[in-house]
Amino acid sequence: MKKSVRMYIKGTVQGVFFRSFVKENADKNNVKGFARNLDDGRVEIFIEGDPDDVDKMIEICTSGPKHAMIKGVEIKPEKFQDFKEFKVLHI
Repeated sequence: MKKSVRMYIKGTVQGVFFRSFVKENADKNNVKGFARNLDDGRVEIFIEGDPDDVDKMIEICTSGPKHAMIKGVEIKPEKFQDFKEFKVLHI
């Protein structure tokens, strides 16, 4: 059984290499999906994989890299979409 979640991270999370930090950890923890900056200053992260790996990534993402200042995290369960890799999206 696979697990998928969408996260919205609020705070000082853009311009502090947050997405690169998430990508590096996603690759290490074998989860797939994406991370992208949103126009309102949040970072959106979609991760899926084995439940233990996803849970570990949730913990990592809610801590963030050292220069991030996280003020809020919203986590929503999602349907598994079978992503083949983890990407940093630029919009």
